[in-house]
Amino acid sequence: MKVFTFILLLSVYQVSYSQSSYLISGTYTNAEKSKGIYIYEFNSAAGTAKFISSIYTDNPSYLALDKNSSHVYAVNEVGDGKGAVSSFSFDKKNGSLHLINRQLTNEDDPCYISIDSSNKWAAVANYSGGSFSLFPIMADGSLGASVQTIRHSGSGPNRDRQEKPHVHSTVFSPGNHFLAVTDLGTDKISIYPFNASKEKPVTEQAVEINTSPGSGPRHILFNPSKPYAYLIEELSGNVTVYGYTEGKLDSIQSISAHPAGFKGEKGSAAVHFSPDGKYLYASNRGESNTISIFSIDNLSGKLTSIGFQSTGGDHPRDFTIDPSGKFLLVGNMKSGYISIFARNPHSGLLKDTRRKINITEPTHLLFTRIR
Repeated sequence: MKVFTFILLLSVYQVSYSQSSYLISGTYTNAEKSKGIYIYEFNSAAGTAKFISSIYTDNPSYLALDKNSSHVYAVNEVGDGKGAVSSFSFDKKNGSLHLINRQLTNEDDPCYISIDSSNKWAAVANYSGGSFSLFPIMADGSLGASVQTIRHSGSGPNRDRQEKPHVHSTVFSPGNHFLAVTDLGTDKISIYPFNASKEKPVTEQAVEINTSPGSGPRHILFNPSKPYAYLIEELSGNVTVYGYTEGKLDSIQSISAHPAGFKGEKGSAAVHFSPDGKYLYASNRGESNTISIFSIDNLSGKLTSIGFQSTGGDHPRDFTIDPSGKFLLVGNMKSGYISIFARNPHSGLLKDTRRKINITEPTHLLFTRIR
């Protein structure tokens, strides 16, 4: 009887544990109220979060995990030549981070970081520097000094936002042979050949794709299993769909992330797939403060707008979907909280649970399973 009781309790524990994930949030620390990076345990059965730990680092506005989720990498988005990237070991047993090291980008306002699939390189977008940098990742997870910084040139028609290059994302392609770099300031996507085994992994001669003048390309997302890519344009508020073949993008659709007739200020920010790949979501700041919801055609890759969800707050800079696909969490940066939405996996639509996680200026959200 005692053995049966033990096995039953162990089974219940394992089921409960498997429904929990770590939610990791970056923040802006300018307000001096944020402690930097925050870790929560998120329960996918109940849709609730419990604070676990935090660690201070300057303006960790964007984060990346290595392939084993054993290390977290953060940009330190500051100017005056003090922009940096930091490496942390991540103890998944207790949900704590420990600083390993920090490297200067020698550029202003790094705002995006990604890790290549070989786990050897971190690519960082320097927004105000108008450049991107490559950092080697050592065996212990630490970052080496930057081995390449490639600077863009040019401008766009929006004099307030496009007076010079503003590199906004650095995304490795499926297969790890290319690095796609979006530049909000010049209305370009640059596709650079990438070879993880080289001392300087990026070939500086890129294929350039022009986006619509004044569109302000922000983040690009590759479908991992189909030949399509999706670009969110901050200034136009559109999502552009591209056909993708090795190193080449061909535009096949542009669709608004706002309702028909919307006349307010636009400021689209993040774009993510649902876990099953059937839906695409995009966040809109400005005067919209919504999540736009699209279904994805399985054959053509094209999008169909199926709804809009108010984020219940101001300035949804980023959002994420939990591993179960049941919940979508939105960081309302100016409101100072993360809103939790229930997600219908069949329709893709969202419902506000009215539950919030209070956190100062949330900027980027990531999930990783506890086991």
